[in-house]
Amino acid sequence: MVAPDTFEHCLKTLGVGCAIVDPANWHILFENALFFQWFPPEAADPDSLTTRIPDLNTERAEARFAKGRSQLIELDVQQGARKRSLQLELRREAANGGDFVVVECRDISKQMEAEYMLDSYSRMSEKHTRELQKEKDRVEKLLLNIMPRSVYEEMRDFGTSTPQRFDQASVLMLDFVGFTSMAVSRDPSALIAELNDIFSAFDRIAELFGCERIKTIGDAYVAVSGLPESTPDHAANIAKVALRMRRYLEKRNAAHPTHWTCRIGVATGPLIGSLVGIQKYVYDIFGPAVNLAARLEAVAEPMQIVLCSDTAADLNEEFEIDKLDPIEIKGFGEPDLYSLEREIRGRV
Repeated sequence: MVAPDTFEHCLKTLGVGCAIVDPANWHILFENALFFQWFPPEAADPDSLTTRIPDLNTERAEARFAKGRSQLIELDVQQGARKRSLQLELRREAANGGDFVVVECRDISKQMEAEYMLDSYSRMSEKHTRELQKEKDRVEKLLLNIMPRSVYEEMRDFGTSTPQRFDQASVLMLDFVGFTSMAVSRDPSALIAELNDIFSAFDRIAELFGCERIKTIGDAYVAVSGLPESTPDHAANIAKVALRMRRYLEKRNAAHPTHWTCRIGVATGPLIGSLVGIQKYVYDIFGPAVNLAARLEAVAEPMQIVLCSDTAADLNEEFEIDKLDPIEIKGFGEPDLYSLEREIRGRV
């Protein structure tokens, strides 16, 4: 049989803090060295557990004991310059005809440090994920500014984009009158700011009618209807865009000291849409209709919208168009040309 002093020696040298407490007055009957070190006695009442552990709620502990449960407490203790995180477990035990409260105290500092590091890593990972998503959204927004969404989605999913032919689509070319002289005479920052405002308004107008802004070249603006999603109303949609662009400039000119005057050419025909370039992607359109729209814009009068015969033929009675005198168009002879005046039904 092992001698009692052997048990006491073992308890005193345990790697956990241990104390036996009288539940009647919460006085410490026994404590090992580690418990004494972590919870040194107070001069006023050295044997009182509640004095050594001010955070201890004895009423709550006794309520848990009555249900046959133990009480867990986590707290920090200061030992010199070092702070330890401790976990205390209090439970009631019966021995030798009496009741006692056994207090076990474990150092969980390393566990808490590991949990803190894991939590920090988790927060850092979440932050990086949010930053990556934010950067992804920014890149997506930039790419959608230079190519249609369906082309972007094909590039994203397959890493490449297949050139597409569209049997019928309508192209709009817009250019400003006298922009070169404005660029020379005006403050560059103010000029570009105004141009950016105007092009942003044009983008909203094009989007309103399901058209795509293909590109801007200096002060020229190119939009198309009928790709990448085919629509039978491509001519009517691009006509509505052209009329609203002109109306926007008229309203802007009435309210601003600087007047912007445009020429617009619209042509209809088969087109090919494709990404070009390897390192710097550009989505562009190719076909006779593109060239014809550029030629029509060049011969248009200020604030005039010139249509080719195919575009005019696709428009219905909602639009008022006037036939123009024959004009020699480079590469196209003398095609029938029309001037788009207004939309008869609907507010322009």
